[in-house]
Amino acid sequence: MKRKLPFWLAPLTLSLAVTGGGTCFAQPGLVNPTEGERAEVAYATVNNLVATSILQNPIDLVDAQTDDSAEYALENAGSEAAEPGPKAPGRSAFSRIGIGVKVSTLGAGIEVGTPLAGKFNLRGGFNMIRYSRPITNNGIHYDGHLRFQSAEAHLDWFPFGRFHISPGLLFYNGNQVTATASVPGGQTFSVGGTTYESDPAAPVAGTGKLDFVKVSPSIMLGIGNLIPRNARHYSFLFEVGGAYQGSARVALNLAGNVCDTTAMNCRSVSSDATVQANIQDQQLKIQNDINPYRFFPVISFGVGFNL
Repeated sequence: MKRKLPFWLAPLTLSLAVTGGGTCFAQPGLVNPTEGERAEVAYATVNNLVATSILQNPIDLVDAQTDDSAEYALENAGSEAAEPGPKAPGRSAFSRIGIGVKVSTLGAGIEVGTPLAGKFNLRGGFNMIRYSRPITNNGIHYDGHLRFQSAEAHLDWFPFGRFHISPGLLFYNGNQVTATASVPGGQTFSVGGTTYESDPAAPVAGTGKLDFVKVSPSIMLGIGNLIPRNARHYSFLFEVGGAYQGSARVALNLAGNVCDTTAMNCRSVSSDATVQANIQDQQLKIQNDINPYRFFPVISFGVGFNL
């Protein structure tokens, strides 16, 4: 960088050149100058000094500014490149976690979700309900126990707004109904379309069970996002859909003795082929009654909170 000449030095030099110009003539050939020569030399000296003071300062200033700008650019280039712009909340994969509680036809449940990319979420949950009720059917008394428990996973796609389409899977379907069966002695009952009387000496008793395959595909439609794309931490959730669980599996096991309606000809349930065939027919009838629910309807209401 060039050495700067202070701007105030120009008028001082000009003053010295005019008032004390004799020193400028101490050069060879100008020992005894004429009056015209002194004027010419003084004029040239003033012009050179003024030009030097005026021109040198802007050039040096430009150089200094250029050097300072380059130095500043080098110092700040790294920091500017290292500072990325702000990201939209909840859009990067696994950046947030949402937790929801719900009530549905599968029972009371809890679920957890996280964003994947763009308009997709990944969500999983668990549902459970217990219920007991005694019923009587065809003269057989059942103490029934409803036990629903399931684990599910869904891929939520939001084509627009808060509306979502969610294909998924009940990867554990533990929904089932169990019952203990009994027929008091001397009371008639019907199995497979045939009427029998329970032997007072060995009354009929047994168990029943109804369940489904353990893995079931599902599809849900809904309103609400467990991971809102804005800064909200709470959300309300509603879904409707179903899980395809196939045909019900029914097992009815009876033991004891049965008699004709005249209380004659009593025999063991387990040893009589006709009675066993009637029990099989009864199982098939129950299965046919349940088959319309092979696509199990699911309606769900819930609320979610995300971190």
